[in-house]
Amino acid sequence: MIFLRGVGLSKIKVAIAGVGNCASSLVQGVFYYKHITERDSLVPGLMHNVFGGYKISDIKFVAAFDVDKRKVGKDLSEAIFQKPNCTKVFQKKIPKLNVEVKKGPVLDGVADHMKDYPEDRSFRVDEKQKVVDVVKELKESGADVLINYMPVGAEEATKYYATCALEAGCAFINCMPVFIASDFAWEKKFREKNLPVVGDDIASQIGATITHKALTKLFSDRGVKIDRTYQLNTGGNTDFLNMLERSRLKSKKISKTEAVQHMLNERLDDQNIHIGPSDYVPWQNDNKVCFIRIEGRKFGDVPVILDLRLSVEDSPNSAGVVIDAIRAAKLALDRGVGGALISASAYFMKHPPMHYSPEIAKQMVEEFIKGKRER
Repeated sequence: MIFLRGVGLSKIKVAIAGVGNCASSLVQGVFYYKHITERDSLVPGLMHNVFGGYKISDIKFVAAFDVDKRKVGKDLSEAIFQKPNCTKVFQKKIPKLNVEVKKGPVLDGVADHMKDYPEDRSFRVDEKQKVVDVVKELKESGADVLINYMPVGAEEATKYYATCALEAGCAFINCMPVFIASDFAWEKKFREKNLPVVGDDIASQIGATITHKALTKLFSDRGVKIDRTYQLNTGGNTDFLNMLERSRLKSKKISKTEAVQHMLNERLDDQNIHIGPSDYVPWQNDNKVCFIRIEGRKFGDVPVILDLRLSVEDSPNSAGVVIDAIRAAKLALDRGVGGALISASAYFMKHPPMHYSPEIAKQMVEEFIKGKRER
């Protein structure tokens, strides 16, 4: 059966859980490119200006949740520029959105050690601010899609918002490395509710993991026997500050490591592959610096070594990918497709339910846009 392209086209009503740097870049991007049509030059970072009939300007923000006292109570258009957010401002003029940032439950969303850092670098919670009923807010706002931007290590908080999406009848985009779409039990819940889920752990446009994957596959495809590899990252945003607590990194390391392992013809032993955040450097702000090393053997067992340094502004690097994920989720809602979106997850995420090479995953998304069934 072929679905009609663009059936049920309307505004895509989006809710955000976590109004940090990534949310700031997403909101800025929607207004930066609000006039873009199919006839304009392709927007850097998007698959298509118009994705399955949906323009960038079709995205409408209707609800937002955070725990920081400087954001709660403010309009989303103001909250995205509040401390400790430190990403680049590339769209200064954001109209008032009439979306008040409401306080969600803190749960495990704030690491204890962050309280020891200056206020402009870390989260600050006001216990007097009332926690809202998130499900009620989602229903009343009419949200189609809920985006999870919880901090790394926020397992409980991510599962809470996934449950809220299920109860409110929203599609769920899990940008964080807590396994929802790639966990059978959680995926089944979305499939049974006939709600789409895209996850897990957003893969940036040109980030550390997608670059590492591409290089690993190049080595493998060219017949190089990879002996060992590492990926180290430094940054100065709250994400890197949060990750100083190593106990919060378990799922993050799994997500990034498995993304690379799946590009190999033969898995590396654990001691020969190290992928994970390295350190917090405050003055880097939202700039992320990645160091990748691959050591291998080519013909005649002659050594070949690659060392790479990549510097990117972290949050804008993911915003375009999320815009495409939003539009894929809405297409699935329009078509009555529930459960994990295999194609979108494989192309947009680090830890999807099923791994494919980037070129195959991209073709799968193109076929999904045209109406091919996911299953």
